[in-house]
Amino acid sequence: MMWRSVASNALTMFIVLLVVAAGVLAWGRKEFNGAGPLAEPICFRVEKGDSLSAVSRTLETQGAVSDARIFRIGAEYSDKAGGLKFGSYLLPAGASMASVLEVLTTSGQSTCGREVNFRIGVSSVDVVLRELDPATQRYTEVVKFDPATEAVPAAYLDVAQEPDLRWRVTLAEGVTSWQVVDALKRADFLTGVVETVPPEGSLSPDSYEVDRGADRAALIAEMTQRQAEVLAKAWAERDEGLPYATPEEALIMASIVEKETGIPEERPQVASVFVNRLRQGMRLQTDPTVIYGVTKGEGVLGRGLRQSELRRETPWNTYVIDGLPPTPIANPGRLSIEAALKPATTKYLFFVADGTGGHAFAETLAAHNENVAKWRAIEAARGEAGATGVQGE
Repeated sequence: MMWRSVASNALTMFIVLLVVAAGVLAWGRKEFNGAGPLAEPICFRVEKGDSLSAVSRTLETQGAVSDARIFRIGAEYSDKAGGLKFGSYLLPAGASMASVLEVLTTSGQSTCGREVNFRIGVSSVDVVLRELDPATQRYTEVVKFDPATEAVPAAYLDVAQEPDLRWRVTLAEGVTSWQVVDALKRADFLTGVVETVPPEGSLSPDSYEVDRGADRAALIAEMTQRQAEVLAKAWAERDEGLPYATPEEALIMASIVEKETGIPEERPQVASVFVNRLRQGMRLQTDPTVIYGVTKGEGVLGRGLRQSELRRETPWNTYVIDGLPPTPIANPGRLSIEAALKPATTKYLFFVADGTGGHAFAETLAAHNENVAKWRAIEAARGEAGATGVQGE
């Protein structure tokens, strides 16, 4: 009887322990998968070589998880204990332990912290160090400088070697290939050389995330590939009856549209002017092509065109030559390429600046001359001089 009682008590205790264990397991699972304690987003940094134990304690200290032990057990149970990636990661408010673990072990690409953006513009190049504010998820500028003319700020040097610092190269629409190559030489976080300047128009204005020490030639190849893909897609979807025999001719037109307006909504209208002129056998008569004939894309002219330059015969002077120039005059963005291949349906043959940053369009020379007179009055009031847009015959 005594052994039977002992056995019965032992069985009861075992069942109780199983129930308790099941309850603890259910509670732990709920804690691991339920909403976390973060009241607002934080940027959490995993140092290189950090252990799961160290990371879990830091997460608990910073209020990102409610219990470091449960986080560690969950990581072990899900076979992610050895998958921590160093870097800085944005942890959203209320993130569960499961989602925190997913963020810290999946991509290995920092999602917050600091970023260096090397920006190549039409008239300037600058380096911007910026930092993501977890609360607003917006970047704030820490420092900006021109690597060609300014000393490197101490704030940049202090963080330039951080292993999880993100690096980016951004090309503005309308930059020339020479400008891109010349600027990349000053990007001290890149390596390698670019042997030749790529063909004009062949690089895609875009933002490129790179690694520190990335090869310049490989980056140029990526820019070229993206532009080829954009052009191929736009060419396949082009309108019928356009006056271009090849995608390359469309790229030339896109580059002219790019240099004539910075307003996205105007690009199809600007393209329509040049398409209408080609169809009627009129010269394009656009200043940016003349400027390219003077500079060959190597820098900015920095002044107005002279009358002698407007009359000088170059392969790109569309006041002198018929049709399109032989090459693009810049690297056009996707919107300008699409505008060249899907221009607006208009009868416009002229346009000129209207004083607002946009242009006034006209179907006849008489209407265009009225628009030009208005623009000249605006120039006179501003004390400016110069021409823009498509001129009259």
